[in-house]
Amino acid sequence: MRRTRILTAVLALTAGLLAGAPSALATGGPAKAPLAADTYTWKNARIDGGGFVPGIVFNRTEKNLAYARTDIGGAYRWQESTKTWLPLTDSVGWDRWGHTGVVSLASDSVDPDKVYAAVGTYTNSWDPGNGAVLRSGDRGANWQRADLPFKLGGNMPGRGMGERLAVDPNRNSVLYLGAPSGKGLWRSTDSGATWSQVANFPNVGNYIQDPTDTSGYASDNQGIVWVTFDESTGTPGSATRTVYVGVADKDNAVYRSTDAGATWSRLAGQPTGYLAHKGVLDAKNGYLYLPYSDKGGPYDGGKGQLWRYATATGTWANISPVAEADTSYGFSGLTVDRRRPGTVMATAYSSWWPDTQIFRSTDSGATWTRAWDYTSYPNRSNRFTMDVSSAPWLTFGGNPAPPEQTPKLGWMTESLEIDPFDSNRMMYGTGATIYGTENLTNWDSGSQFTIKPMVQGLEETAVNDLAAPPSGGAVLLSALGDLGGFRHTDLTKVPSMMFTSPTFTTTTSLDFAETNPGIVARVGDLDSGPHVAFSTDNGANWFAGSDPSGVSGGGTIAAASDGGRFVWSPAGTGVRYATGFGTSWSESAGIPAGATVESDRVDPKTFYGFKSGKFYVSSDGGATFTASAATGLPAGDSVRFKALPGTKGDIWLAGGATDGAYGLWHSTDGGTTFTKLPNVDQADTIGFGKAATGGAYQTLYTSAKIGGVRGIFRSTDKGATWTRINDDAHQWGWTGAAITGDPRVYGRVYVSTNGRGVVYGESSDAGGGGGGGTDPPPTPTGACAVTYKVISEWAGGFQADVKLSNTGTTAWNGWSLGWSFPSGQSVSQLWNADYTQSGAAVKVKNLNWNANVAAGSSVSFGFTGNRSGTNGKPTAFKLGDQNCSVV
Repeated sequence: MRRTRILTAVLALTAGLLAGAPSALATGGPAKAPLAADTYTWKNARIDGGGFVPGIVFNRTEKNLAYARTDIGGAYRWQESTKTWLPLTDSVGWDRWGHTGVVSLASDSVDPDKVYAAVGTYTNSWDPGNGAVLRSGDRGANWQRADLPFKLGGNMPGRGMGERLAVDPNRNSVLYLGAPSGKGLWRSTDSGATWSQVANFPNVGNYIQDPTDTSGYASDNQGIVWVTFDESTGTPGSATRTVYVGVADKDNAVYRSTDAGATWSRLAGQPTGYLAHKGVLDAKNGYLYLPYSDKGGPYDGGKGQLWRYATATGTWANISPVAEADTSYGFSGLTVDRRRPGTVMATAYSSWWPDTQIFRSTDSGATWTRAWDYTSYPNRSNRFTMDVSSAPWLTFGGNPAPPEQTPKLGWMTESLEIDPFDSNRMMYGTGATIYGTENLTNWDSGSQFTIKPMVQGLEETAVNDLAAPPSGGAVLLSALGDLGGFRHTDLTKVPSMMFTSPTFTTTTSLDFAETNPGIVARVGDLDSGPHVAFSTDNGANWFAGSDPSGVSGGGTIAAASDGGRFVWSPAGTGVRYATGFGTSWSESAGIPAGATVESDRVDPKTFYGFKSGKFYVSSDGGATFTASAATGLPAGDSVRFKALPGTKGDIWLAGGATDGAYGLWHSTDGGTTFTKLPNVDQADTIGFGKAATGGAYQTLYTSAKIGGVRGIFRSTDKGATWTRINDDAHQWGWTGAAITGDPRVYGRVYVSTNGRGVVYGESSDAGGGGGGGTDPPPTPTGACAVTYKVISEWAGGFQADVKLSNTGTTAWNGWSLGWSFPSGQSVSQLWNADYTQSGAAVKVKNLNWNANVAAGSSVSFGFTGNRSGTNGKPTAFKLGDQNCSVV
């Protein structure tokens, strides 16, 4: 369960921001240098959940249409047929990584195809970009973006309040958005395309979690926190007259307009001294329900109350299920049963010990029952049973004494929703998952209802490090924020438990012995206890090492190639080395504290380090390091490097910042000298995987900018040429922490994300076809046909698919297709082939893996392009020198 989420390497990331925007968000950009491409299938290594879900939104007019928002991992849509969640914002690119934080969601009840997301991760300097409102007319499959003149905070304090974004249920072209940072209330009258501040709204909020926080994280004004329409005060096509707005102000928390936003006034008689986290309206009974807390959440809150406001009479009623003096928590999650008016549920969101509490009333809050009660302390009687067999790690490996239980009902339970079409289905978010039930009404009959994870498909871990051993049962080892990390023996199955013994809150680094991969070491953060652990069975079981004095955090660790010794650079003290499993650590000489350390993958006595532009080498097992004479390396510490398995002293180094050296460097002499690759603009990670068929050198993988394009790249020829293997629909925000190929499966790559879990790609090029295209192909003979189809268009751009068919009787061993654009268009990015463009003329040629096209078969490729006006289709295509028919 998380207390907070802070972006990994914020300063390094901020320094490395790039210009441009992904076409998947319907924005244009300049033409980019041609790159080869490959067809990859992308999936998650299953963990199921792993992060805070502050919002769940059901559409009110279409059954089974629901969305979830996460604080740093984007938005998702529920898929009823599979009971899974579909990620919707993977198209957010490196340059706008902050838009993976979703502060609010709104699903249009008039037109259920429309959905909106207010995005932005931090309101302080950690996120240099402003927020935006994304709008979609196809349920999040594609998005358009309206940029805002202020920041939004999907991962800021108060992120569980809401929803801050709302669509008028009668006139759906009208939306409201509550802003933080004193920016007030905003409105759109054109379905989210443009926004303007509601100038006459009287209160921008004043609640600040911690005014003394100089970072700006806890010292921002939490602002306008929710908007609720009273649908009964409007008619279809006309703006809803009554609108309620929640403000982060303990003395003036609720405002109302009764004239469709023309004027606003503080709701008379309201309680003071608390923040209203939600405003949930039961229009049929005329009640506005307000859960109050003394803090903004999602993890703080010591006192709370529940209130009910009668909209017709203006009467307030304190309907708290327990007396204020008996609370040690605030209230936040609140929902009403739309099928059974009068049924209300609420959560004690900040109750950690012994558990959260859920309250239920069937008489509009007059009386309440609880999800669990004490029988005779410390024994409990539960109205529920919990089944976490689909994600067994949710027990956190605990064996607590009563009244605690494992798994817990949760914590940070700020989202709670009863399905508006099914009184038996309820979902709620926690700091680690989405739980739900499909027999909720058992609560009222006196029998137990069953709670299970309802989170499959939603992956929300932040990844710090990845390792893929060449042998053993572990396919992948991961170092994660908040959950510590997992050992995957099957990428399609949820591991039974995170790393334990000890259980780090965050694992910062891990490494295995290259020639003895049963030996694994990991380091991480822990409030009290050791910060280093070891395994002798490939990560299946662990035991703690001992900390040297002064250690305050995990840092980085490197295992000798034979597993006989380790070098550790922990936070809080200098670099240390040990023989054996870290029972005694000695100080390393010649290397500064805070250096990143790695091991040579061949020589067990050789280790490497990097700090502030200097590369360091040890040949005596980490006892002493010597600074290399290498120059021109990045001056900062946003650097990641690795030594190549199987070759001593072969080192690749990636990193830098836009205001200095930035790119990819290679050393073949143990770090004595480095050569910068001229064809890599910027690089942030480097990893190795199985060589291509017939290849003598391992495959390289990097998260980089090459040829003017940001993406995930692969090279099978030592970096001479590169293939972009992701596309604009699969970008996942920031991917700069770690990358590794699979040493056993060619083409498989594991990519770190900051909030979308461990993503892995499988190549359609099973054997490897080089970094780019082939030499000029032979001229094919025989008939050909072309289908040119425009898939989508937006202002300044478009996407098209091209299918080239061999309609003759002879197979092609290589092909080259040419055409001319009639309207001044240009290709910006092309996949599944290579291309060149000169003026209007475009020539596309095969890659190694799709050179052969049998008679009667076809080959396809796609591209995105730029346009300034009309988008006329080419009318003639040539295969080499012969004309193709146009289908």
